[in-house]
Amino acid sequence: MSDQSSVESYRDLEVWQRGIVLVERVYEATDGFPDREQYELTSQLRRAAVAIPSNIAEGWGYSSRDQYVYYLEQARSSLLEVETQLIIAERLSYITEDMRNDLLRETTTESKMLLSLMRSLQS
Repeated sequence: MSDQSSVESYRDLEVWQRGIVLVERVYEATDGFPDREQYELTSQLRRAAVAIPSNIAEGWGYSSRDQYVYYLEQARSSLLEVETQLIIAERLSYITEDMRNDLLRETTTESKMLLSLMRSLQS
């Protein structure tokens, strides 16, 4: 996470920035999904990925720490949804095992950052 003194916006948070990168990576990965998945797994995976940085940003707008933590929890829930859908995509041979593992490393880092931010807000 960025130095607290330099955080003026949710856009300054490394966890939000990494969430945006994850969205880009998910969009790239789903570009190769079969057309029949356009309104199914492709759409669901993209929406869940977009929800991660979106919830971080939305929570930033609340004045209450409890409300912010709630939105960070929502972001983490979406992150876990993305992880599950990536595993499904690999099992259906829509992405390679290497791509899945690479993306799961990113989600693991994002999850740890979200948990750390939640803990810092709750202490």
